[in-house]
Amino acid sequence: MRQASAIPFSVFMIASLLGLSVAWGAYGAGHYLLGGWIAAAGFAAGYALAAAIKVANQWERAIVLRLGRFIALKGPGLFLIIPVVDSVPYWIDLRVMTTTFKAERTLTKDTVPVDVDAVLFWRVVEAERAALEVEDYHTAVAWAAQTALRDVIGKTMLADMLEGREKISRELGRIIDERARPWGVDVISVELKDVLIPPGLEDAMSMQAQAERERQARIILGDSERQVAEKFQEAARTYADDPTAFHLRAMNMLYEGLKQNSTIVIVPSTAVETMNLGGVAGVTALGLETAKPAPKPHGRPGAEPKRGIRPAA
Repeated sequence: MRQASAIPFSVFMIASLLGLSVAWGAYGAGHYLLGGWIAAAGFAAGYALAAAIKVANQWERAIVLRLGRFIALKGPGLFLIIPVVDSVPYWIDLRVMTTTFKAERTLTKDTVPVDVDAVLFWRVVEAERAALEVEDYHTAVAWAAQTALRDVIGKTMLADMLEGREKISRELGRIIDERARPWGVDVISVELKDVLIPPGLEDAMSMQAQAERERQARIILGDSERQVAEKFQEAARTYADDPTAFHLRAMNMLYEGLKQNSTIVIVPSTAVETMNLGGVAGVTALGLETAKPAPKPHGRPGAEPKRGIRPAA
């Protein structure tokens, strides 16, 4: 809402007070009729001056019509017009404007209903066209943006809309700019705020994404097993060509098993046969059995076996 300047009202008050003061002097001198005319003239002059003085802000431009015909674009600052003959029907704001618009329940190219919210940044670059070429440029820009959004949604797949918002924003800006350029309006940018899809479809897309992640995880796991199998094949070829390395590996496996105090050690059968690991394992088991503590004697607690008494032969 444009705020009126205080200068015209101040001029009107000053002119009216001057007229009243002069009229009061004439009334005091006994010139009653002349004093009335002077007071009326003071009011008329104040009104005329107030109607002639206009002030435009730095961001405003005034459209001046003379008897209905465009004559000038005034502002910013103070300017004068001819009262009654001239008029200022439009004050055009040249600052950047923001207009929010939406498309509700609009079908995409793959027949999915979506709700899209967007915001348009624009400004008037030719005030004369904005005032004379269109009735209400604010409403015209809003409707042009909304219809352009519906057209773009109808030509776009849902996946492209969710992934390529920047591309859709650029396309929207281009279309709206082409429509609003004849009105003296320049479109700065368009931003999509939100894209809403039906809840059922949202759940289905979530399940699809989860299934895709599981599929990728299984593929990665299978590829890892393939790589492990390839490494085992390379190791097998190495051991086949070098029996000493294979025997050292078998001894290392046995050492690792014994180091962990395992009662069961698994080694390759070929190592057992060729390196007599069965005997080594038996000796190791015997050593572990010998190292066990002796069982306590049976009987009363604390009783010791009698010495010097042997059973008869």
